[in-house]
Amino acid sequence: MSPRTLGRIAVAVFRESVRERVLYTLVGFALLVMGASYLIGQLTAGQDVKIIKDLGLSAMSIFGLFIAIFIGIGLVSKEIERRSIYSLIAKPVRRSELVVGKFMGLALTVAINLAVMTVVWYGVLAYMSWYEIELVKKGWEAPAADPRMLVAVYLIFVQLVLVIALALFFSTFAEPLWATVFTFGLYVAGHFSADLKHFDVVVGDSPVRYVTTGLYYLLPNMATFDVKSAVVHAQAVPAGYVATATAYGACYSLALVAAAVLIFAKKDFK
Repeated sequence: MSPRTLGRIAVAVFRESVRERVLYTLVGFALLVMGASYLIGQLTAGQDVKIIKDLGLSAMSIFGLFIAIFIGIGLVSKEIERRSIYSLIAKPVRRSELVVGKFMGLALTVAINLAVMTVVWYGVLAYMSWYEIELVKKGWEAPAADPRMLVAVYLIFVQLVLVIALALFFSTFAEPLWATVFTFGLYVAGHFSADLKHFDVVVGDSPVRYVTTGLYYLLPNMATFDVKSAVVHAQAVPAGYVATATAYGACYSLALVAAAVLIFAKKDFK
């Protein structure tokens, strides 16, 4: 695959994504939630910083999820619906480059939007730290604009890249509606996959235990990337854990993209 071709496709996807009204709507809602979190925090004495931190991270995760799913599903399906896929595959561009380039383009879009939301979020926290009296700030577990919270933002990005890979994978063979259902379903199930590991305590020696164990290793463990509670309460997230979560997310995402490439390469558009 040509890095130059991948770069061109990624930039084209980014430009197309920023034109989507849904993208601006989601980012606008995310920024609104972060601003509202400040107002809500004022109603809870002594807990306002934690509320702002928690709501900010939750907004990034939720709205980033919507961007990843709804735009990710359309990366391939829109090309097929608009018949523009025929002109694309007729050009000297490999199908694998088209799939990987689109994946990279949406990952770039999500990264930039997360960066914007992070800047606004830290701005709200910095303003709060600036005007708050010293007596109140002494009761905080960590500074309002604690840079260690960036670890949670980074892992949210890794998680969203995995969601993009899921959306891209399903969009290569399923209708947009079903691809959305499958992607969102796996995202939700992935947050509870850890419970399947200990399900044998409930089912005992039943054959069901083998099914649940298999699902535990097959489903993406989304809970791995959730460290929001830890950083909000000023708990350190070990570098080894971050590295392991990154490697897990990268390997799972690469496997999904590789599968999407194989499916797309064999797809008949006649």
